[in-house]
Amino acid sequence: MHFLTLSDTHGKHRLLKNLPGADVIIHAGDLSKDGSEHSVEDFLRWYSKLDYEYKIFIAGNHDFYFEQESERFLRKMIPANLIYLNDSGITINGINIWGSPVTPWFFDWAFNRERGKAINKHWKLIPTNTDILITHGPALGILDQVSHGEHVGCADLLKTIKRIKPKFHVYGHVHEAYGLEKKFKTTFINASILDEHYALKNSPVQFTI
Repeated sequence: MHFLTLSDTHGKHRLLKNLPGADVIIHAGDLSKDGSEHSVEDFLRWYSKLDYEYKIFIAGNHDFYFEQESERFLRKMIPANLIYLNDSGITINGINIWGSPVTPWFFDWAFNRERGKAINKHWKLIPTNTDILITHGPALGILDQVSHGEHVGCADLLKTIKRIKPKFHVYGHVHEAYGLEKKFKTTFINASILDEHYALKNSPVQFTI
């Protein structure tokens, strides 16, 4: 299966033209800029009309709407042809995919958790047979360096990845760390579309399983 990955469109999704073909498209969060109902609904309308057999997404730290609304309400408002993952997974043609929006605490954004025990509760939910792991934020030390040089990824997430060894880890959050790196038998993809100045700069990343 062929996958197309992107993240951190922050409301600029309609500027993306001529997206490459794939069987599955994955959006790793921060689909909106302000987390408002209007911006979320606009993204969902756009995303649901894309020509991919499977359309998967998670929320990010800007996407307050998904944290504030109930799961029951979200199930009703998300188009039926979209797959929303929130500490949950799906199997497609034998490929196990898991998604989580959680990131280490930073100011007071959506889906923030304190480092250590609080955030590790979420990582412990990730099944050991996960082939593709989607999180909004990076693991520590891998495509997670911000412009002033600090590595801001999650150490507990890195430990989990080393243990379960997914084939791919797809994320965003740190715009300036866009790229691809293979380590610990896992291919890490920071798929942030926008740069640190929120300019549309990077291309979606493709891979095949």
